Amino acid sequence: MPATRSSAPSAAPTALPILGGKKSSYRERVADALRAALIAGELRAGEVYSAPTLAARFGVSATPVREAMLDLAKEGLVDTVPNKGFRVTAVSEKQLDEYTHIRSLIEIPTTVRLATTADPVSLEALRPAAREIVTAAAAGDLVAYVEADIRFHLGLLALAGNAHLVEVVGDLRKRSRLYGLNALVEAGRLQDSAEEHLELLDALVDRDPEAVRRVMTRHLGHVRGLWAGH
Repeated sequence: MPATRSSAPSAAPTALPILGGKKSSYRERVADALRAALIAGELRAGEVYSAPTLAARFGVSATPVREAMLDLAKEGLVDTVPNKGFRVTAVSEKQLDEYTHIRSLIEIPTTVRLATTADPVSLEALRPAAREIVTAAAAGDLVAYVEADIRFHLGLLALAGNAHLVEVVGDLRKRSRLYGLNALVEAGRLQDSAEEHLELLDALVDRDPEAVRRVMTRHLGHVRGLWAGH
C-alpha cells in the first residue's frame, strides 16, 4: 500500500502561481500550484498526501489545501482517502494516448489557423512565457516549466476566440499530465522541447502555416514520445 506523506519536506515553500493569464482566487492559486506539481510528476500516482504536508510545502494553511484538493478530486486527478488525505490517481497508457489524440485534433488545426488570423502584437505578448519555458527547462525546474507551458499554450489558443475550446484543452492537459519530465531533464532533452515554443511563435509571426503545422505536430508528439517514454 502506498505510504502516506505525513511529514513536511525540508525544501522552501513553493510560490503560488497564477496560471492561464487570469487573476485567480487564493483557493484557485493553491489548486494551480498543486496541479502543476502533480502534472510535473512531483506528486506521484498512487501515493497519499496529507493536507498538512502539502500546506507546509506551499507555505499556506491546511484549509485552502483541503479545499483545493477537493477541486482536483472533481477533475479526477486525486481520490479522497478518509482520515489520511488524497491519493494521486494513475493514468493508463490507453488514456494518455486518447487524450493526446484529442489534443492533436484540436490544437494543431487551431494553431495553424492562427498563423493567418492572430494579431502579431498578441502573438508577441506570449514571447515572455515562451522564454520562461526555456529558462525553466535549463534550470530543471519542472513546476515552473509546467506553469509557463500552460500560460503559453492556453494563451495562444485563447487568440482563436473560443473560450470553450480553451477549457476543453486545459482539462485534457490536466488529465494527461507530463509523465517522464524528470527523465527528460536527466537526459538533457527537455531543452529541445522547450525551445520549440519559440520556434512555434516565430513561425506564427512569420505567417507560415506549414511551418506552424510541422512544429506543432512535432511538439505534441513529445507528449507521448519523449514525456511518456515511448
